Amino acid sequence: MRQGPLAGRWAAAAAMVTFALVPYLVLSAAVEPLTPSIASDLHTTLQTLSLGSGLANAAYAVGTVLAVQFAQHLPQRRMMVLYAVLLVIGSILAASAQDAPVFIVGHVLQGLCTSLLLISAVPPLAIGYPVNKLRDTAVIMNMCIFGAVALGPTIGGIQAHAGGWRPLFWIVAGVSATALVLSLLTFEDAPPADPDAPRDLPAIVLASVGCLAAFVGASELLTHPFVGPTTLLPLLGGLALIVILIVYQFRAKRPLLTVRTMLTSTIPVAGVLVALFAAAASVSATALTAAVLLQQYEPLTVGLLYLPEAAGAVITAVLLGALIKRKALHYMPLGGMIFLAAGIAVFRAQVPPSQVQTLVASGLTGIGLGATVAPALFVAGFSLPSANLQRVFAIVELLRAVAAFMIAPIFAHLAVTVGGSLEAGTATALSIGLAIAVAGAVLGVALYLVGGARPQKPDLDRFLDGDEPAWYSPPLLAKIRGLPDTPAAAAASSE
Repeated sequence: MRQGPLAGRWAAAAAMVTFALVPYLVLSAAVEPLTPSIASDLHTTLQTLSLGSGLANAAYAVGTVLAVQFAQHLPQRRMMVLYAVLLVIGSILAASAQDAPVFIVGHVLQGLCTSLLLISAVPPLAIGYPVNKLRDTAVIMNMCIFGAVALGPTIGGIQAHAGGWRPLFWIVAGVSATALVLSLLTFEDAPPADPDAPRDLPAIVLASVGCLAAFVGASELLTHPFVGPTTLLPLLGGLALIVILIVYQFRAKRPLLTVRTMLTSTIPVAGVLVALFAAAASVSATALTAAVLLQQYEPLTVGLLYLPEAAGAVITAVLLGALIKRKALHYMPLGGMIFLAAGIAVFRAQVPPSQVQTLVASGLTGIGLGATVAPALFVAGFSLPSANLQRVFAIVELLRAVAAFMIAPIFAHLAVTVGGSLEAGTATALSIGLAIAVAGAVLGVALYLVGGARPQKPDLDRFLDGDEPAWYSPPLLAKIRGLPDTPAAAAASSE
């Protein structure tokens, strides 16, 4: 088999994953203060750029499903190299664009290839090395996904203060090129995962059309009313198609995504729901308050006020690594939801928030977000055999992207249309975000209780063998349905 000179080395593979995922995720949070400059330079409107952002986010969501399908039938590592090549091309197009269409095409390629690389590269990094490397992989993953997003507002503020927007995008292109080089150096040729698997075209179509419609409808809220043919109709239609996708995959005999296995088991359902509620609630905590603060302060000042959010992501990444082998991992998402709710409550106490208030609240929300989504993903993933990890990541990231990227424009629209002022509308949106965070925490605990789930220490050696989960997850609502909720009881009932 063909191999690169750094094949099999965890540090090189981890660096490749980091350089592949960070660029787009940083941009997704950094571009807001740069948007007026981009629009002026490209001679376009803010609505056009909003549509472009919606298309890029839709591509990110769809890429999670495409990555799983491609992995079944095509050589996986060769595809990773192709994804990296396209990421570089997209980054160069966005950085060098002289008009809006070229910029949007480049940004869409960035979103698509980032999720393709996430789903194809992270699971092998998690399960392809000895168990003692799993802790470091968890830290890297949390930092790549949530640390990058948390650092975005600060990077965007610094670039806006420096003037222009292209330097940041050229840096992103350089980082993407480094990811391509590392993908070649760490190359290990690998066959398709399951060449006999069906080609699930209906799933691809449902995910593609559903995400496209929902994200485009949400992006049009910048200049259109919520109830209208260009906003509410595609938004609701897209959400309906995504629901149909979940039902279709649940009922399919050989599904592309592990929906049935996940949605019939207590711990995965609790983990997925907590991740979704956290992603939805966190939108109001940063984007909306930053928009209010930009009316009072320079972008650099606002960006620095959100720097504690990145510090919170670092703290929780280290904590995740420390707890990844412990029973306490089950409690981390709950603690994260509490911190997230506390951060939103501090933001909500006074709108616009003071500088001290913003520093405290951004630190709390950074800890909250970092302690919820990635830990909840591992909690869900450990409940199934590691052979399913790629599909688990795909369904969680698909739903998380819908919850985070689609709800952001809805909350922004709410902030400017409700209450008679931006401050009043932002306070209302923050109240909704706080309610979502509290509801997510309560729902997660309730699912554990009615399912009879118990925090357990993961058996990671058994998990990495590929055929067994790291712990036992009872059936969904096991206590209500009168089903066994312990491994011994389940074994006895099957005899």
